[in-house]
Amino acid sequence: MIAAKAILLTQSKAGSATPVHALTPDTLAAFVKSLPAIQKAWIEANGFEAAPNSHLCLADSDGGLAMVLYGLRTSESADPFEPGTLSSALPRGDYALASGFSNPEMAALGWILHSYRFTRYLGAKETAKSGGRVRLVCPDNVDRSNLLARADAVMLGRDLINTPAEDMGPSQLEAAMRGVARQFKATMAVTKGAALEKKFPLIHMVGRAADDAPRLLDLRWGAPRAPKVTLVGKGVCFDTGGLDLKPASGMALMKKDMGGAAAVISLASMIMAAQLNVRLRVLVPAVENSVAGNAFRPGDILTSRKGLSVEIGNTDAEGRLVLADALDLADAERPDMLIDMATLTGAARVALGPDLPPFYTDDDDLAAQLAHHSMASNDPVWRLPFWHRYNDMFSSKIADINNAGTGGFAGSITAALFLKRFVEKAGSHVHLDIYGWVPAARAGRPAGGEPQAARALFSLLSERYPKA
Repeated sequence: MIAAKAILLTQSKAGSATPVHALTPDTLAAFVKSLPAIQKAWIEANGFEAAPNSHLCLADSDGGLAMVLYGLRTSESADPFEPGTLSSALPRGDYALASGFSNPEMAALGWILHSYRFTRYLGAKETAKSGGRVRLVCPDNVDRSNLLARADAVMLGRDLINTPAEDMGPSQLEAAMRGVARQFKATMAVTKGAALEKKFPLIHMVGRAADDAPRLLDLRWGAPRAPKVTLVGKGVCFDTGGLDLKPASGMALMKKDMGGAAAVISLASMIMAAQLNVRLRVLVPAVENSVAGNAFRPGDILTSRKGLSVEIGNTDAEGRLVLADALDLADAERPDMLIDMATLTGAARVALGPDLPPFYTDDDDLAAQLAHHSMASNDPVWRLPFWHRYNDMFSSKIADINNAGTGGFAGSITAALFLKRFVEKAGSHVHLDIYGWVPAARAGRPAGGEPQAARALFSLLSERYPKA
């Protein structure tokens, strides 16, 4: 990963940067009138008409690069990150957004995020090719430090998800979270071994078959009397499906099953960098759902931390189990806001696709605010309901609840309802069922891991709990 500050320059560099002018077919003619004849001829010869997301480089009288013309998309479906694609299209050098950009902050963030490359396993030559060659001057009236913090947090989340399970098991996820704790002078505790089995039986049960021991990661930061915001992220570092084994095709992307953990770590980094007025707690149950002689089995029954007995209807519905124990711990503190994030169900992808994670909450005001902030931050989410009539799908004849809903319908909703059983005391609760992955590269979103909804939630929390 190339640090965001290597891509986004300070304003003091603006004088030597090549200006980029955003134009539309309607504004092109007026802009061209002021240009020298040779540049007008070049524009005409290249047939540049300011088509959406097109660009043209113009030379000066000495043959150097004078400016870049960029075709700005103006439709309602326009992606504000789209100008960031210039970072992979322009010659090496420094650039500045000079005129015509309707949202320069989003364009700059898109520029940085589009420049991301996962280089951990590439040779030195390939790594050198991968970025840092096309740099952008921070636009006027944009908080550079805030923008860099958001970008670095997103790229951290991407790195965590993109790293294969061999190098991102529970112990490595713990090390990564400890690194974030050190960076922001947060405290961190880890529960594993006999203590985990006693206090968090579902987390222990799911992860006990793996060589890398299961654990609960617990980070705390902020003033003790500030409003309590608790984040819970699913940290299943690899999911075989357990004894209800996934097919090979189903395991291909299971290194991303800790995407919820990556997303809450990314969000926590933003919160702490911005010094929001919160008492932050981050809980990550870190496990690997493996197959061995001591793997948990279909039909097993275990009593959760909350006291509810859970019948195992499917060992591949393990994410909700580890989250259940963590949510019960989080809920006991009565946080003002409790947010959990998880790559929980394929049903969410069927319903809304890979780009649009569903979220669930009973707080209508919070739902409206989150929807607003998600669109404003170009990090979209969509509300789905806690449809309580589906609770019967989890009925069990021999336990309080079954972890696998019956009937095959409403998989994301029923998973959300399962988790809701373990939250009673929090002021507000939001559950997000994210995909954590970009299947095909788009503006500002290279193919691969993505801590979806982290920026949207940060925007919301920044408004609710600004720096004291």
